[in-house]
Amino acid sequence: MNKKWKVIYYKTKDGESIVEEFINSRDVKNRLKLSSTIDYLEEVGINLHRSLGDYLKDGIHELRVKLSGDETRTLYFFCFETYIVLTHTFIKRTDKVPEKEINKAKEYRKDFFSRYNINNIKDLLI
Repeated sequence: MNKKWKVIYYKTKDGESIVEEFINSRDVKNRLKLSSTIDYLEEVGINLHRSLGDYLKDGIHELRVKLSGDETRTLYFFCFETYIVLTHTFIKRTDKVPEKEINKAKEYRKDFFSRYNINNIKDLLI
C-alpha cells in the first residue's frame, strides 16, 4: 500500500530525536507497539481514530499509546500537505496533557520550520 502520509522524527539542532530515544529505551514488546501505532498514523493521518489520538490545540496533536501500564503521549504536527512530524514522547501522569508539553511541541515546531521547508524536507526521509 502506498502511504499518503510520511512520518518524520523531529531532531534537535544537535541531532537528538526524543521520540526515537524514548522508543529505543523500551522493551521489545513496547517498541513494537509504539512502532505499529506510528505506522498506523502514517496510513490514516488526519483520520486517526479518537481513541488513538486527538487534536490538542494550536496545530498540535497527540498519539496515545498505553505501554506496560504507562499512558504515553507522542505529540506531533502536520506540515507541507503530506508530512507528520513527531516532536517528543512523554509519560502522561495527569488527566490533561500538561501545557508545558504542548508548549515544548510548539517550540520544536518553530525550530523545525526555521531549518526545513518544502524543498529540503525530503532530506529527512529514510
